[in-house]
Amino acid sequence: MSTTATTSEPLRQETAQQRDRATTIFEKGAPGRRAFVAPAVDVPAADPTTLLPQSLRRSEPARLPEISEPEIVRHYVNLSKRNFDLDSGFYPLGSCTMKHNPRLHERVAGLAGHARLHPFQHPSRAQGALELMWRLERALGEVSGMPHVSLQPSAGSHGELAGVLLSKAYHADRGEQRTKVLTPDTAHGTNPATVTMAGMEVVKVGTNADGGVDVEDLRAKADESVACLMLTNPNTLGVFDANIAEIAEIVHGVGATLYYDGANLNAIMGVTRPGDMGFDIVHFNLHKSFTQPHGGGGPGAGPIAVSDRIEPYLMDPRIVRNDDGSFDLRSGHEKSIGRLRGFQGNYGTFVRSYAYICSLGAEGLKDASETAVLNANYLLAKLGDAARHLPLAYGRLCMHEFVLSGAPMKRELGIKTLDLAKRLLDYGFHPPTVYFPLLVDEALLIEPTETETRETLDAFADAVKAILAEAADDPEIARNAPYTTPVRRLDEAGAAKRPIIRQPL
Repeated sequence: MSTTATTSEPLRQETAQQRDRATTIFEKGAPGRRAFVAPAVDVPAADPTTLLPQSLRRSEPARLPEISEPEIVRHYVNLSKRNFDLDSGFYPLGSCTMKHNPRLHERVAGLAGHARLHPFQHPSRAQGALELMWRLERALGEVSGMPHVSLQPSAGSHGELAGVLLSKAYHADRGEQRTKVLTPDTAHGTNPATVTMAGMEVVKVGTNADGGVDVEDLRAKADESVACLMLTNPNTLGVFDANIAEIAEIVHGVGATLYYDGANLNAIMGVTRPGDMGFDIVHFNLHKSFTQPHGGGGPGAGPIAVSDRIEPYLMDPRIVRNDDGSFDLRSGHEKSIGRLRGFQGNYGTFVRSYAYICSLGAEGLKDASETAVLNANYLLAKLGDAARHLPLAYGRLCMHEFVLSGAPMKRELGIKTLDLAKRLLDYGFHPPTVYFPLLVDEALLIEPTETETRETLDAFADAVKAILAEAADDPEIARNAPYTTPVRRLDEAGAAKRPIIRQPL
C-alpha cells in the first residue's frame, strides 16, 4: 500500500485527474463519427405506426452522442480509474462485506448457457437453470436452518420487505391486525424504511451495555400489537447477542414473528443457523456473503428462507421438482403474497453464489466465517495503540466487524471521523463506514472480511496510527484531505440540496 508525506505542503499540488474536468459521454464526439456501421436491412420494412402507438413514439430523434470506438473505450477506461475498487485496494466498509469475488465464478456466470438465457424462456427449455436455482434454494435452506426458500427478492432491502409482508400475511390469516414492528436502535437504515413501506409502525428497542438488545426494554414493548422483531445477529456493532434464545421466547410469547436481517451472515455461516436460534424468516445478501460483486448499484439478490408456519405465504411462482425429475414454476398457492418482481430474480447472481457454495462446501463456508472473525479481532488488536483516541464502542472482542468511537480523537486531536476517513484515501485505503450506527458518537465501523491478508491489515492499522500521529502535530492536514484522489473533498450537503440530475445538452 502506498504511503503519503506527513506534511501538507507537498500535497497541495493537483493531480492530473484533478486538473482535468470529468466529462460525460454526451459532451464528446462530433457529427458523423461512428463506432459501428450496421449492414443494410435485409427484412421487409415495417410501418412504425403499426408497431407503436403515437403516444410512445418520439417526435424527434434521440440526442445520442456520435462517437468513435477509441473514444468510447478511452472514456470508460478513464472513468473507471476515477473510482476506488476492490481489485486495487482494501475496502473495509463495515456491515457490507466487500470481499474478493473469485474470478472462476465470474467465468461460470459468463458461460453462454447462463449469460444468454432469456427471461421469457419456457421452463421446459430452461431445465438446467431451474435445477441450479432449486439446488441453490436447498443449500440456502441448509445454511439458514429453514427449509423453504424463495430467490425472488432483488436485494437485501427487497428481502426485508418480503419478510415484513410475510409476517403481515401470517397474522392476517389468523384474524390479527398487528401494526407494530420492533427494530433495535442499531438496525440498518433499511429496516425502518421497509416497515414504513409495508404500512406498519416502527418501534425502537434499546441497546444494553454489552451491545445487545435491551431485554427489559424489549419485554416492555412486546405485546399483541407487535407483528415482528427485525434483528441482525451479530448486530451492526459486531456483537453476537448472547440473549437470543430469551429474545426469541419473548417475541414468540406474544405471538409475533422473529425476522433475521442476513446482512451479517458472513460472520456465522457454517457455524450456527438463524433457524436454530428461533428465527422464522431470514433474508440472505448473496451480493455480500456469497461472492456476487457488491456495489455499483447491483445487480443484487436477497433470497428469503422461512420456517414451516410461514411457508404457506411464500411468494409465487415457486420452483418445484416433479416426480419425473424435471423442474417447473408453479403458482396458485392460495395464501401466497404473490409475486414481488418480474421473472425469478437476478440469475447471474444465483450462478455465482451456487458456484461459491459448491467450491467451498460446508467446511469451507465455516472456515470463511471463522477467518472473517479472526481477521476482525486481529485488526482490532493491531489498532490497540490507537485505542486512546479510537476506543471500541462496545465489548472487548468482536465478530466479523467492530465499531470504534472517534469522540476522543475529535476532542483531543481536533479531527473528526470524517477527516480520518478522507485522509485514509491518501494512504490507498477505502474508508470504513462512518457515522453508523447512530448510537455511537463519531462512529467508525470496520469490516476486514476473510479475504484480506495479514500484511494488508497491518498496513491499514499503520495508516490509522500515522494519521493520528500526524494530527497531533498538524490537524489541518486531515481536515483538508484527501489530496491524491481524482477530486478533492466534496460538498455533500450542497450536492444533496442542489442536485444536478439531468445532463445539459
